[in-house]
Amino acid sequence: MPILKSTYKPKFMFRNGHISTIYSGVLRKVEGVTQKRERITLPDTDFIDLDWSYAGNNTKLLLVVLHGLEGNAQRHYMLGSAKIANQNNMDAVCVNFRGCSGEVNKTFQSYHSGKTDDLASVIKHIKTQFDYDTIYLNGFSLGGNVILKYLGETSDLPKQIKAAVTVSVPVYLKGSLEQLMSSKNYVYSKKFLRNLRSKLVEKQQLFPQKINNQDLSAVKTLKDFDDVYTSKAHDFKDAYDYYEQSSSLQYLKHISIPTLLINAQNDSFLSKECYPIQEAEQNANFYLEMPKYGGHVGFYDENNTYYSEKRMLQFITNL
Repeated sequence: MPILKSTYKPKFMFRNGHISTIYSGVLRKVEGVTQKRERITLPDTDFIDLDWSYAGNNTKLLLVVLHGLEGNAQRHYMLGSAKIANQNNMDAVCVNFRGCSGEVNKTFQSYHSGKTDDLASVIKHIKTQFDYDTIYLNGFSLGGNVILKYLGETSDLPKQIKAAVTVSVPVYLKGSLEQLMSSKNYVYSKKFLRNLRSKLVEKQQLFPQKINNQDLSAVKTLKDFDDVYTSKAHDFKDAYDYYEQSSSLQYLKHISIPTLLINAQNDSFLSKECYPIQEAEQNANFYLEMPKYGGHVGFYDENNTYYSEKRMLQFITNL
């Protein structure tokens, strides 16, 4: 019955979910991580950029880190994970999803919450080109959903993958979308939508036969974006079909390696279904921690090392 009691109790100011979310997403700075970029070619000829950082000594341990919606490998929550890994004898590779590394990707497809084939390609590349005997997965928000779905749907999981830690994950996408589109999250949803619309304009320039001006005009909400682009580009019927098929909630029961999900109770992005208590009670490999505080990827802690980063390290090293 792996529901874990949380010890996280931040300073008073950071007990407000919006303050912790905004501070962590906008103001936090993580320094001291030197990254080296590697571009890999995917099976469909598209590319993904990997940003590597290294421990001081040669190591057989690797942390693979996935970002959230419209993030990238330089977001400070990504650098925070890479830094604590490097300081503890682990190399780290921060994965940029398609189109998120500063250059538009080549294909009409991009990335989405359930697109696990690209993660599988990254893992295959790592297995083929490097000699790591232990791989840990660490994902945030959308990237966490990708990891949980990948772990639950993959029957032949590579033996090198030993554990995973996911943070602030919308495991039930429809519920999370409804939360994001509510008035309390207006500022966040507008920012996401602005970025996604900009990328859609870039896609239109590359694929004018697939996106027209009427399509662009129709995108007024995040759901509209998924109806107009995400579902069409990735072979879903519509936005709701995309949410249903891509939500990791239905895959949690099949996870076969130690996996931790940390979802704050005051995360305004998450619906009640995103706290999968029953799934944790029924799967000895799936651990759920629900701190009272933390907002969305906002687990502020002393010395600029976040609680979620410390818990990640503690979880994977205490197995």
